[in-house]
Amino acid sequence: MVRRLLLMVAFLLGATPLMAQAPPQRIVAVGDLHGDYSAWIDIARDAQLIDSANRWVGGRTTLVQTGDIVDRGADSLKIIRHLQQLDGEAKRAGGRVIVLLGNHEAMLVTGDLRYVTPGEYAAFADRNSKTRRDSAFDANAKAIIDFYHQRDPSLSPKAIRAEWITTNPLGKVEFVAAWSPTGELGRWAASLPAAARVGDSLFVHGGISANYALVPLAEINRRARVALQAGDASDGAIINDQKGPLWYRGLVTRAGEAPAIGRPTINAELDGALLGQGVKRLVIGHTPDIKGIAIQHGGKLVQIDTGISRYYGGKLGWLEIIGERLIPHAAKRSVK
Repeated sequence: MVRRLLLMVAFLLGATPLMAQAPPQRIVAVGDLHGDYSAWIDIARDAQLIDSANRWVGGRTTLVQTGDIVDRGADSLKIIRHLQQLDGEAKRAGGRVIVLLGNHEAMLVTGDLRYVTPGEYAAFADRNSKTRRDSAFDANAKAIIDFYHQRDPSLSPKAIRAEWITTNPLGKVEFVAAWSPTGELGRWAASLPAAARVGDSLFVHGGISANYALVPLAEINRRARVALQAGDASDGAIINDQKGPLWYRGLVTRAGEAPAIGRPTINAELDGALLGQGVKRLVIGHTPDIKGIAIQHGGKLVQIDTGISRYYGGKLGWLEIIGERLIPHAAKRSVK
């Protein structure tokens, strides 16, 4: 009876009764991790997403990781496996884990290994790696020898083999196979969105330039998926486009520049992106600010790449969004 009277009073006053209001959604957003597993665990525990055994305790929280898990650090594979584990655990608890595609994941799928560390290769090595590596050389010996002879015709086959072995440490053959477009991690990368909307926030690794402001989100993600599946390394592919969602830095790096003729100001470009995508804010990684989470343009742009990896030595920043509140955090680093 009391409950019924409360509902009636609330209805007559034109208010939504407290007991009928759902709590605001909680979102935790984490930027570029670049192979630093211990930093990731520090952040996940600080955000109360995992317990001491690294299992999901985040309940109905939505976790968004904005890409660039790989390169520069040794433990990329450990982070990927943990996020894959948390994905299943979060779903069972009513939560959600969203991992975005970063430009470094796309680079691996298209064969750009410039920033891969020895530890990342070693993570794929097993007792059969030497046999696989020897077989890979034998199967491609003529092509490898011809390639080295273009640089130095005097090299003997034995010298070429020794140099090739040095540049192909154990685990690299497996690494390359896993990250190929048809490999396990290549297919996983192709399954990741290039951009994701959660509530009024659009999460994207690099940014949304004027070139993509009016491209529907589903189309952006479709183009990225198709390019990865094809291993498309061309400049025009969305995964390589410097003004595309994985690479664009203009919403951050153009600050302070004089307006260019025929190019929108940062404010105009940001407003166009928000209007075109129907959101209130962009949350981006990719461009590090080691001072911490940067909330800019009145909350319309949030920069969450804080140089988390020890490679950069930045803060262990993470962003919490509860309703309309944007709350920057910094976890303590347990491993120096």
